[in-house]
Amino acid sequence: CPVEKDLPLDEVDSRSDISPERDVYVNFMWDSRNLDVACGYPTKTLSIKAPPPKLKTTWHLQSRILYRLALPGRSMHTNPTFSVERSRERKKQQNGALFMAGSRLGVLPAPVADPGKDSTPQVVANNFTRLCSAKSIITVNGRFPGPTLYAREGDTVIVKVANHVQENVTIHWHGIRQLTTGWADGPAYVTQCPIQPGQNYAYNFTLTGQRGTLLWHAHIMWQRATVHGAIVILPKRGVPYPFPAPHKEVVLILAEWWKSDVEAVINEALQSGLAPNVSDAHTINGHAGPVSGCASSARDGFTLLVDQGKTYLLRIINAALNDDLFFKVAGHLMTVVEVDATYTKHFTIDTLLIAPGQTTNVLLTADQGAGRYLVTASPFMDSPLVAVDNSTGMATVQYTNAVPTSAIATTKPPPRNSTSLASQFIDSLRSLNSKQYPASVPSTVDHSLLFTVGLGVNPCPACTNGSRVVAAMNNVTFMMPTTALLQAHYFNTSGVFTTDFPGQPLIAFNYTGSGPNNTQTMNGTRLYRLPYNASVQLDRKATPSIYMATTSSWSEGASTSSTPSRGTPAVPSAGWTAIRFRADNPGVWFLHCHFEVHTTWGLKMAFVVDDGPGPNQSLPPPPKDLPASKYIFLALRPALPPLSPPSSRSSSPPILVAGASETEAASVPPAPSSTSSWILFPSFFLSCSIYARFPDASRVSP
Repeated sequence: CPVEKDLPLDEVDSRSDISPERDVYVNFMWDSRNLDVACGYPTKTLSIKAPPPKLKTTWHLQSRILYRLALPGRSMHTNPTFSVERSRERKKQQNGALFMAGSRLGVLPAPVADPGKDSTPQVVANNFTRLCSAKSIITVNGRFPGPTLYAREGDTVIVKVANHVQENVTIHWHGIRQLTTGWADGPAYVTQCPIQPGQNYAYNFTLTGQRGTLLWHAHIMWQRATVHGAIVILPKRGVPYPFPAPHKEVVLILAEWWKSDVEAVINEALQSGLAPNVSDAHTINGHAGPVSGCASSARDGFTLLVDQGKTYLLRIINAALNDDLFFKVAGHLMTVVEVDATYTKHFTIDTLLIAPGQTTNVLLTADQGAGRYLVTASPFMDSPLVAVDNSTGMATVQYTNAVPTSAIATTKPPPRNSTSLASQFIDSLRSLNSKQYPASVPSTVDHSLLFTVGLGVNPCPACTNGSRVVAAMNNVTFMMPTTALLQAHYFNTSGVFTTDFPGQPLIAFNYTGSGPNNTQTMNGTRLYRLPYNASVQLDRKATPSIYMATTSSWSEGASTSSTPSRGTPAVPSAGWTAIRFRADNPGVWFLHCHFEVHTTWGLKMAFVVDDGPGPNQSLPPPPKDLPASKYIFLALRPALPPLSPPSSRSSSPPILVAGASETEAASVPPAPSSTSSWILFPSFFLSCSIYARFPDASRVSP
């Protein structure tokens, strides 16, 4: 295909493809296939030109945009399998960034849209080989980790996701504030029903008052083990970074890898009632590096090429399921400039600590001698009762003027229980709190809450051991509903949740001691209701057996202006974390531990924030394509009289399934026989369950 030359990101972004008011349509596509560029289509070269003044029309790019990725040492072409649909109203003559798959964008000729072609995004499974063993995983674009989503502060983002795997799917945009766009937040059964196989959903949100590094990930079961990627929010056009401009920016995603299927791992643990097996390796950008027992892994590992004397912005994300991770680069210091998309006061350190769901941006200067330097990601856990994966993920920083086969300069990972090193990093964090980026912390408190978090053991007759490990806040183990909480809240549906989550421990005990002796917890889908614009202080205390990283959908600030705002604050084992936030975002917001095992065990709850009195202070109606909630029809033996005679049933109008098309509704089977009846349970109207039919009442589980 004809190809234009690569253009620097700033040059592409500073010009207009067509007009200053443009909608750009591309696809978010989950696909394992490395599709070739479709050169068979007629091609059109996009003109790069200055925007005409005061142009009010909107131009729709209906063809696929192709990107060229400028990677270290090579250049490659890719079709836009990571697709984003974006629109933005512009009141001024300005342009925003295109969404890019990769670290650098070059505009290529785009094939003209073919109305006869189906360009629906794809979600598929892929085979990956790591640690000398292969398995099938769910991926985005066939990549682990998934592609990076680039945008600018103030952009409106629309991401269409279509599910073509045989599992339910949701995507959470971790750390995005989602102001009045709670329907796009993504946690399954909290803000939406899952996207079922064969279905799709468009997430629509605006990036308000945020810039920096965040992440997106699946938010159902343990899918985020492989379904995750970076979100890079660039500053508004013309606004510089509050630190020296780097020569280049690099995304580094830390994660875990299991040789076994992760869903099988947690399902086995739930059946036994015990803790799940830990992962087999930690990875950096999808690679574990050299691993003992696997000879081919000596050639595995991510390599970052650097030019001597240049400074690089590393956007580091911990996408691991269950492990806090130390991060080091042998022989180099790092200057921290941002955490969780919030600028910080700069400080220099040699070891970072990043909890699951957290992000940290650092400046790394290639100021050492030409050579190769080891990069490590190793676990931190100071509780001897908690098992962790002790492996170290490894990568390489290689100077471009170094011999590729030269010996690598090594570094020793910190001890896994190095609390002093962890505290050194955490205690160094301070909010930038400048005139341009002030720390916004409520000065007064309307609701003062105290949440104690810990582990327990509840009876479980179905479990192998007769009991099950659980986790709780204020002794409440949260039970996930089958109806999305936000839907139940918006439609005022009763019986889905209660709003009596205790704001204080039900029974007081020595909070700085070992905790109560009672190990049993209460089950419930209990939420805490907040009036609009209420200021909240939440103190959280962890028992000695648990270390917690939690996340909510709004920016969280601490009690002093010098402490940084974090989307995912950590609660140390037997320690405290205090946060303040303002409930200025109506909807239902999930507060949960970001160690996936703790969330599975029930360490979660949600806040309900009421609508405000003013404009743009109310939760809008759900979007039309919100994943369908469907009726459940059960074919039961006639303990109850039939709704209508079987003879008339065949000639009656089709039974409508909520959220289904007419074709789907017409496919609902008739009553199986005169000895069975179709019973409609209206209380399941908002259930996230798929359509099901049970021929025998004895097969219907409680």
